[in-house]
Amino acid sequence: MPRFSIIVPSHGAAGRLSQALDSVLGQSCDDLQLIPVTDAPGCPADDVAAGHAGRDSRVTPVHSPPAAGLSGARNAGLRAATGTYVLFLDGDDLLAPGALTALETRLARTGDVDVLYAEHERVPWWEGEPTRPPLLPDAAPDGAFAPERVPSLTGVPVPAWSAAYRRDFLTEHHLTFPDGHFTDTGWGGLVTLHAGRIAVLRSVLVRHRLRRQGSRLNAPGPHQHDLLDQVDLVLTRAAERQATPEQSYALFTQLFALVLRSAARPGRQPSGRRAFFRRAARLYRRHRPAGYRTPGGSLGVQHRLLARGAHGAFRALRGVNRTAVRTAGAVPRPHMLRTRLRYARDLRRPLDPDLAVYCAYWGRGYTCNPAAIHAKARELAPHIRSVFLVEPGREHTLPDGVEYALIGSRRYWEVLARATYLVNNANFAEGVVKRPGSVHLQTQHGTPLKKMGVDQSTYPVVAAQTGSFTRLLSRVDRWDYNLSSNSHSTQMWERAFPGSWEALEYGYPRNDVYCTATAADVARVRRGLGVPEGATAVLYAPTHRDHRTGFETGLDLEAFCRAAGDDVVVLLRAHYFYDRGPLERATGRIIDVTAHPSAEDVCLAADALVTDYSSIMFDYACLDRPIVVYADDWEVYRDTRGVYFDLLAAPPGAVARTPDELAAVFRDGSYAGAEPARLRAAFRARFCEFDDGRAAERVVRRVLLGEPPEALPPLVPLAERVPAPAAATSAP
Repeated sequence: MPRFSIIVPSHGAAGRLSQALDSVLGQSCDDLQLIPVTDAPGCPADDVAAGHAGRDSRVTPVHSPPAAGLSGARNAGLRAATGTYVLFLDGDDLLAPGALTALETRLARTGDVDVLYAEHERVPWWEGEPTRPPLLPDAAPDGAFAPERVPSLTGVPVPAWSAAYRRDFLTEHHLTFPDGHFTDTGWGGLVTLHAGRIAVLRSVLVRHRLRRQGSRLNAPGPHQHDLLDQVDLVLTRAAERQATPEQSYALFTQLFALVLRSAARPGRQPSGRRAFFRRAARLYRRHRPAGYRTPGGSLGVQHRLLARGAHGAFRALRGVNRTAVRTAGAVPRPHMLRTRLRYARDLRRPLDPDLAVYCAYWGRGYTCNPAAIHAKARELAPHIRSVFLVEPGREHTLPDGVEYALIGSRRYWEVLARATYLVNNANFAEGVVKRPGSVHLQTQHGTPLKKMGVDQSTYPVVAAQTGSFTRLLSRVDRWDYNLSSNSHSTQMWERAFPGSWEALEYGYPRNDVYCTATAADVARVRRGLGVPEGATAVLYAPTHRDHRTGFETGLDLEAFCRAAGDDVVVLLRAHYFYDRGPLERATGRIIDVTAHPSAEDVCLAADALVTDYSSIMFDYACLDRPIVVYADDWEVYRDTRGVYFDLLAAPPGAVARTPDELAAVFRDGSYAGAEPARLRAAFRARFCEFDDGRAAERVVRRVLLGEPPEALPPLVPLAERVPAPAAATSAP
């Protein structure tokens, strides 16, 4: 029997779950059972839990459906627990280093207790020093004691994860988490009422990482009424167990402090505020202890108004008034006075329900996911007028018949003010206002290997170039939907761009062509790029280096061609930061395709890909063609840029660390051998999860046409997908 069982519910926390689990498994005290609770087999969090279980026998994953809520997940974990003591940890929190050793040391001094309460740190999600909320009374004795000795320690304000519970005690009293929201409130009160011996640990047990969006319990909605259910449950149980007058007094005071706090914030209850107040008043009168003296000052007035059910007077006391939201005046605006005035005027006009605005790479042209969605929208939603935004001088990238507006023009600001749908793979300008009723879709433009968003903050070189993270997050707050091509991306976006957006796991629309292009399409693209007939076209696509200025190939490409074989030609595609120059034609056996408008066409033309750490590898994997990672400076890149996983431990194919190694795998053909194929298959299963050729259709039908998720095309299994043929396999 393990000493400790740690139960970790994971709903909505898949992006940080691995960190939570690692904080438990890394404890110096290893006599433990770790129980991650996930929604269902195959969900993103379950994959994380299964990975840890495969590496450590102490991990015992269980499942609990989302409909069961947090209480159901914790109760499922309790049923699987075998430890002497049970702890809880939220899936995005961390067990403090040395926490279990501190618990063991304290229990050795106090003997077995039913509950050992501990302190915790509240860690700001972004910046600022951690704080310790003063939840444990200073008057608590040093050793074990009966709860009646310190009646102010009711357990009500203590989160369930800030204590350790003796499992036999919980079983004996049939204690489980009560259904509904605010389950910690009910649990804390019930546990303390039943406990015979408790103790306090004056050190940090959990590092509670505050969510940028705030606590879900503070969000508006009918779930606020669940608080009253928990209040009624605890106070009824206190009466049944004949709690001491001091305990009843403390319980009543602390529980109704929560009720008054909720009642004083009308934003938490868009509807039903009066009903909430009336029921709270009835509970107040029913459970008020004999001889209860209300607090002094304004708080005492609130108590008296609640006791009388005087909702109107209560609202007046708290100064609750609706205020108009002046969003346009709170954000940066277009620079020119006349443009600002026109934009402000257009913001007062109604949204156009049939207008969509698209932009890719800050206006670089008609490309990437926005272009693919735009094309599919013209097919499936022709009633929606689509306007593509481009920088002056990039109009040539637009296909015939595509309506556009030049960035910075009067028309640019007009369509941004009036559009119902806004689609971008980066972000719109600072001055763009998110209007009520508008829908912003963030499509992203790659699967993240390198750290993104706020995860860049600990890497000085990148952070300095990123600029204000506060401004970045203000742009994130405009997103309604965020597109993902695999579960890894979903989890990393959750960490990198914390916000209230909804993840759309539909695949990347730009990658649809890899499942729909034909041999004739491949041949046409190769001819257009100037690839010689019968040549092996190797796409070389290095990524941007934040610690360098300007583009460097990092490889002598002419020398590579000579060493790799007579039939090898290189398609050179630099990062899009360097696509400003004209497209260079063939120079020897090197064809510069950096400025070609379509990365997808370039990938279709290539028989193999060589890259370092560019996200193009994730897209190219959809084609199931050989990929070679040229990692000559992996350690430098990893330490200066930051990465989400070890690419060299799970590569998409062969890995070369030197130019000679790279040339050798092409010269002897091993780049396309059995072992690289095995690695590529595992890589595709992990990162091509949703890219089945129908991503654009799903996006258009869900976002633009408003169809429910269940009506969308089901995902085509990876084994049933037929990638576009390579030139070698399509030759007669």
